[in-house]
Amino acid sequence: MIYVQIFLAFFIPGILGYGGGPASIPLVENEVVDRYGWLTVNEFSEVLALANALPGPIATKMAGYIGYQQAGILGAAVGVFATVAPSLIMMLLLLSLLMKYKDSPKVKKLTNLVRPAIAVLLGIMTISFFSTAYNGIGLWQTVIIGVVSFFLLEKWKIHPVYVISSALIYGAIFLG
Repeated sequence: MIYVQIFLAFFIPGILGYGGGPASIPLVENEVVDRYGWLTVNEFSEVLALANALPGPIATKMAGYIGYQQAGILGAAVGVFATVAPSLIMMLLLLSLLMKYKDSPKVKKLTNLVRPAIAVLLGIMTISFFSTAYNGIGLWQTVIIGVVSFFLLEKWKIHPVYVISSALIYGAIFLG
């Protein structure tokens, strides 16, 4: 029964908490503190602070911790799955809908309209990254890392994981 409770405690906020982890935190608090009584308000705030301090999605880390606290490793797995299940279900439904109508002229037109918006968003993100890097490490370091990364990725087809890892190591050694 505890696994069902853990699942519901994190699945329901995942469905109702439109806006991601921060939007679902009050809903998780209601389930964990008020409904099931697993944590006090003070304990919940400490778990929230810990989840905020660590990298990654807040709600997922909280679900893993609280699930582990209540039912061990399986409880953590159930909690984490419950937080991602609403998004997973919605993506599968939307993907099946898209696959069903992929040859529709309206879907093709929509895809053609969305592509430029995505290109603009990626361009804005690139400018933002460049600006942040320029302000942090200077023009020449930014250009060198960008040019070397471009050649590694595009000309020599090195996997992005290795390029990113190399850039991190370079930054730690020469820029840190």
